Amino acid sequence: MLLDKKVAVVYGGGPISGAVAGAFAREGARVFLAGRSAAKLESIAGEIRSRGGVADTTVVDALDERAVDKFVDAVVDRAGAIDISFNLISVGDVQRPLTEISVGDFLQPIVTALRSHFLTTRAAARHMVARGSGVILAFGGGGPQTQPGLGGFKIALDALEGLRRQWAHELGPHGIRVITIKTGGIAETLPDGVPGREEIIAGLQQAALLPWTATLNDVGTVAAFVASDQARTITAADVNISAGAIVD
Repeated sequence: MLLDKKVAVVYGGGPISGAVAGAFAREGARVFLAGRSAAKLESIAGEIRSRGGVADTTVVDALDERAVDKFVDAVVDRAGAIDISFNLISVGDVQRPLTEISVGDFLQPIVTALRSHFLTTRAAARHMVARGSGVILAFGGGGPQTQPGLGGFKIALDALEGLRRQWAHELGPHGIRVITIKTGGIAETLPDGVPGREEIIAGLQQAALLPWTATLNDVGTVAAFVASDQARTITAADVNISAGAIVD
């Protein structure tokens, strides 16, 4: 298995975090799930356990510096190490044209994303540096492509890429890799009943250069590979699984 005996921390209780956590466990990692909703975390953990995986849950606010540090220290105390840290919490974005959005709503996703990723990466890195290895994974990705009406959301993704580059340069000498995975959108994450759902899915398919788009299973599979030693030379990069929707 790609991640046999590895210890992975996953922040967030959404479908993408669940897919990544499930893939980590399937490849042999012990998974520690963290987020604000105990019910969502337990749902993911229950699915992992039903398939023979190992998963623990802890309610953590990833914007709370003390809470994040305490959680990560506790994981190391219990499992002996942290090999992988993946963060995909909700950033509370309000998507409106920039001429119509308030300052607070514009800054919300930017501040939330940067604060959370800074705190969770720093907490994991302190332990990874001592061991000389580790993988930090983010999700979303930046780039020149965008569309009107996203408020601060796309800008938050671009800012995260800047943070990822900085971490990669500072942590690389310690054997720690820092990578982003980007998809261009996943149809399965759109709940039934969302206004314009079918049009959004059609837009995702139309944007792709391949006859398919990324699925949750794709994200988990790629995340597990990127986090494994088989990808040991990949760092300071984003891994594009958008099926060509995002052209690098």
